[in-house]
Amino acid sequence: MTTIVDGNAILREIQESSRDTFAKVAADRGIPPRVAVIQAGDDPGASLYTRHLKRNFETAGVAVDVHKLPVDATLPEAQEAIGRLSADPAIHGIQIQTPTPEHLPLRELVGALDPEKDLDGIHPLNAGLLAQGTPSIVPATPLGGLEILLRHKVPIEGARAVVIGRSAIVGRPMALLLLARHATVTICHTRTRDLPHITREAEILACAAGRAGLVGLEMVRPGAAVIDFGLNVVDGTVLGDVAPEAAERAGLFTPVPGGTGPVTSAMLLKNALVLYQRALGVEP
Repeated sequence: MTTIVDGNAILREIQESSRDTFAKVAADRGIPPRVAVIQAGDDPGASLYTRHLKRNFETAGVAVDVHKLPVDATLPEAQEAIGRLSADPAIHGIQIQTPTPEHLPLRELVGALDPEKDLDGIHPLNAGLLAQGTPSIVPATPLGGLEILLRHKVPIEGARAVVIGRSAIVGRPMALLLLARHATVTICHTRTRDLPHITREAEILACAAGRAGLVGLEMVRPGAAVIDFGLNVVDGTVLGDVAPEAAERAGLFTPVPGGTGPVTSAMLLKNALVLYQRALGVEP
């Protein structure tokens, strides 16, 4: 029988536990937790996610400052805004919302971000620490995938894992997290030859290719743990990278929506708590 992951239940549980810890630290130190979200432009998806993020953080007792930059903001202006927030001692974490406009590439913005306030682990320093096996702050989406596997007691050590997707914020860090847990990891992508042959070997299959329905039922090993990070809008419907019918063959399956998405929000809360405690010199 397939276990269907309830990401919203995980989010609610982590919100409750985080709220208690945030409140205790704030009462002890007299400094409330606060994060900033920087959004450049008016991308509808980014705006929607910003609203969700603000609500989730405020539910856990964290104040959120949303800074919207005009769509015609220059790169120096955006970098100056990020640098200013990084220097503000009242801000404990900063999220740069994606996607960013073409003239404001994320790789050019992260250099202005203090890695000690990097809410989503996108700064090159944090990415390098993860690659070296000594992670500090890890991107929330793959961290959420690992959280799901651990919560459902999916065996990782020695497991054959396949990650479809090679982005710096999902695919690659997911592979590194699995590798650190002693899985044998293969990274694939949309140009991989004979992809079905490879995915059918996977005891853990993580999909972050950004292509709706890329993985069908016939590509899933019976009993595999399938983590679907895909978020694709097709004719107004939100779809994952894995076809829904693949759940029939999987042992564990994350639906879209309602699977990895809410858990990503939960991991951002966890990251915020880590940064907040570090800033105040509190042992976790």
